[in-house]
Amino acid sequence: MKKFIIAFTAAIFTLLTLAGGVSLWTYNTVVDFSQSTLKLEQAQDIELKRGTSFYQLVSLLEQRALISDGWKLKILVKLHPELAKIRTGLYEIKPGETVSGLLEKLNQGKEKVFAVTLVEGQSIKEWTAILNTLPHTETTEDVFNLVLSEQGDDSALPEGKFYPDTYHYRAGDNIKLLVTQSYNKMQQELEAAWAGRADNLPLKSPYELLIMASIIEKETGKASERPWISAVFINRLNKGMRLQTDPTVIYGMGESYKGDITRKALREMTPFNTYRINGLTPTPIAAPSGAALLAAAHPAEVNYLYFVSKNDGSHIFSRTLVEHNRAVNKYQRNR
Repeated sequence: MKKFIIAFTAAIFTLLTLAGGVSLWTYNTVVDFSQSTLKLEQAQDIELKRGTSFYQLVSLLEQRALISDGWKLKILVKLHPELAKIRTGLYEIKPGETVSGLLEKLNQGKEKVFAVTLVEGQSIKEWTAILNTLPHTETTEDVFNLVLSEQGDDSALPEGKFYPDTYHYRAGDNIKLLVTQSYNKMQQELEAAWAGRADNLPLKSPYELLIMASIIEKETGKASERPWISAVFINRLNKGMRLQTDPTVIYGMGESYKGDITRKALREMTPFNTYRINGLTPTPIAAPSGAALLAAAHPAEVNYLYFVSKNDGSHIFSRTLVEHNRAVNKYQRNR
């Protein structure tokens, strides 16, 4: 009997030792697996819909051949149950990412972030075309006017009232959130520019400053010239001269503009033809940048009244019509 007890005890000890060894081997294997790199050569997206379980995630990763031996992942989550708390959303997986890195991302809800740039100098129509092509967003019809209405502006005149910048969103976001950010930023920038404007500007309201900035933006080929271009327009307004700026004519032509301003267009009486109307256009003609707003609020202290393009993005500025005509002949008529 004593020999049996000794033999049984020895067997139990051996089994426990083996079990301990297997457990240690399993643990080390799972830990090593968690630090292994996912099998992919280029970035790809993975979407976890509402109700997706951890085991469904494992199957998805195996189906895409991002991992093998999914059982190791299942054991890992048994050892660390907190890892099973994955969040729904669209995630981006990049080459070099580890299994543990992916789990951390899914646990913390670090979804893929998309970016869209609303470019300065473009119109609401151009921006709308860009927004309508964005992936993974909820679109809202006539979103710019909808945001205006929600902000208490029922003018239905959205042009120029939204700030050009790069905005970010996540999959499933409504595009209205992005547009609202753009509106609020423009109001802040415009308010600051108006509050700090130079004395004695011939502009009666922040909206007129916005209009002026949009014209400056469209005439700008060289950023450093913005204050000079602003000065020309401010000087002309102060003298009761018409602005006579081509971008306003182009805006007024709408779909009929095919790359050239015709003589008929210059003669046509439209609200945006500054060769025919006095003062500013009734609305902005594009989205002005922050630099254009500052230029409108702080024109250079020069007495120029004219400028003409040198066809390289810069301009020649003139004080008199004689000087201006000479510059036009040199740079536009090649005389």
